[in-house]
Amino acid sequence: MIKILVVDDEFEMRQLLRLYLQQEGFVVEEAENGKEAYEKIVKHEYQLMILDIMMPLLDGWQTLEQIRKVSDLPVMMLTAKGTVKDKVAGLSKGADDYLVKPFDAEELIARVHALLRRTHLSAEKEHLLKYKGIIVDLNARDVIFHDKKISLTQTEFDLLRILLEHRGIVLSREQLVELVWGIEFTGEDRTVDSHIKNLRDKLKAAGVNEQPIKTVWGIGYKVE
Repeated sequence: MIKILVVDDEFEMRQLLRLYLQQEGFVVEEAENGKEAYEKIVKHEYQLMILDIMMPLLDGWQTLEQIRKVSDLPVMMLTAKGTVKDKVAGLSKGADDYLVKPFDAEELIARVHALLRRTHLSAEKEHLLKYKGIIVDLNARDVIFHDKKISLTQTEFDLLRILLEHRGIVLSREQLVELVWGIEFTGEDRTVDSHIKNLRDKLKAAGVNEQPIKTVWGIGYKVE
């Protein structure tokens, strides 16, 4: 199923979008501000986000900027700001499409389908991360190595997923805390170390001889 995150501070608008999208068979989740949207994006998988601009806490521009640091999720801006300058600004900041309120339901749905086609996403597509024999199934949340399933906790799975999605990039402990636990986490950054150790031990026990998670001393971790 294709899951779409609708982000708008107006309840009536979220419900209207939910109605249109569910009629097309999409699964719809909602966020009423940018902060909530960001927290959902780093913890869950979506195929598309429809994002309002004028919102409290984090506006649409700020939200898009934060999300682009962690995800290439297709984003459609939905706003009353409809000048050419506004559209150019939205697209230059990382939006994939831009629809102006008030909008026609048929145009909205057509744009959603077109955006999904452009990003090669469909309900049947497998979501797999592969690395030297390790297969991470993002839909089933399974990790397989040479046909053997590795039992991971939710946190261990998310750490492995995030490191593989950011392959070649050093992620600090602070970044990993934010991506896995969220920006409101109040625990210790060293919590990451203990979960990484457990994850490494489980990978080794499953027969992964070349440890994929490298320590970058004084900074954090990365997968080559």
